[in-house]
Amino acid sequence: MPWFTQSAPEISRAEVEVLIERALDEAKRRICKDPKRVLLLPPDITRMHSGSGWITESFYNLLSSSAEVHVIPTLGQHEPHTREQNAQMFGKIPHERIHPHDWRGGCTHIGEVPADYVKEKTGGAADWAFPLWLNTMLMKEKWDLIINIGHVVPHEVLGFANHNKNYFIGLAGKDLICTSHMAAASCGIENNLGNLLTPVRQCFNYAEEKYLGHLPDFYVQVVLARNPNGHLVHTGVFVGDDLETYLGAARQAREQNIATFDEPLQKVVCVMQGDEFFSTWVANKAVYRTRMAIADGGELLILAPGLKRFGEQADVDALIRKYGYCGTPAVMEQYKKNADMQDLAHGTAHLIHGSSEGRFKITYAPGHLEKSDIEQVKFGYANLEEQLLKYPIGQLKEGFNEVNGEQIYFIPTPSAGLWATKDRLFNRQTGFGAG
Repeated sequence: MPWFTQSAPEISRAEVEVLIERALDEAKRRICKDPKRVLLLPPDITRMHSGSGWITESFYNLLSSSAEVHVIPTLGQHEPHTREQNAQMFGKIPHERIHPHDWRGGCTHIGEVPADYVKEKTGGAADWAFPLWLNTMLMKEKWDLIINIGHVVPHEVLGFANHNKNYFIGLAGKDLICTSHMAAASCGIENNLGNLLTPVRQCFNYAEEKYLGHLPDFYVQVVLARNPNGHLVHTGVFVGDDLETYLGAARQAREQNIATFDEPLQKVVCVMQGDEFFSTWVANKAVYRTRMAIADGGELLILAPGLKRFGEQADVDALIRKYGYCGTPAVMEQYKKNADMQDLAHGTAHLIHGSSEGRFKITYAPGHLEKSDIEQVKFGYANLEEQLLKYPIGQLKEGFNEVNGEQIYFIPTPSAGLWATKDRLFNRQTGFGAG
């Protein structure tokens, strides 16, 4: 059971800070009375809107006078933060106490999720092992207390983000990121989104129980929703060290963060914030989170003022440019015969996740990429300035809007939820993701 939870229509920052103090008191009672070395594991800047950055800073401030406190943003293979981004995300935590995760050279092998277990949980869609490579600083250094901080929200690989995703993607090595992402893609993104226990999540639960039971850790998970004024606010705080802590948060997120429709949407307009989303690797959350709501023949327009690349790494960027978001059959055919796709299997999985499979049109209006760049990866292009004049985002409300006689559905923060028709959400044919 969780140590404690709090849910309300709106939980203020001051109230969250009281819960942070309570969480720390519980940790000192349950894990370590007087921690001297503490590790904080928050998400990266792509989840800045969740408040996880100032929550991390609050923990740091409470602990730093009596303990040596370090922070590792759970980047996965995302680009490491700059000094300025660390300050933007984590306030006054000293830059030298914030350590970039190195997914290629900074990990230690601790075991594996066996191929038979993966095959069982994926229903045969994936039949390979997950080699467990995790951050060396996490696994090799001595910690008195480890605090995982994050936002539980619908997610394309794990059904919902956070909990042990912080370890097995956020602090994972290349082989684990590649095998798990490819397994998720093999199961189908629309079978993962909004399910509490996806196949890959079940594999991670196995790995946590078998290999991480010795860690002195716990989770602080938040749920957010929009208040009547349209602002994202905290509505849930879940603190504990077990699976139920995640499940409780995910159930609340399922209730609050999934919008359902009787009929599919013809035109969806999304904004991917310019200070958070710089690549399609992360900006494609607009595709992931709306795809189950968009009509066949419909259109998704993504306004992305910060967009300047496709992959978070140079080799993944090159992979995306080379093959493009060309749909599952074409990607899988290329995957069988191209070593670069096999080597960067997480990138291959991303190409599958980011395609509409020809069902609807995806149009990007980027801040820093040319028409030829966007069309090279098989997306449509629109001029950002023109689209911002046509769709004045400061005047639009989340939901249905009529703009110059055109009806659109506007989503200002697609990374904070999931949108789906009732038919696509509730009539999935797979048995994956029970619960």
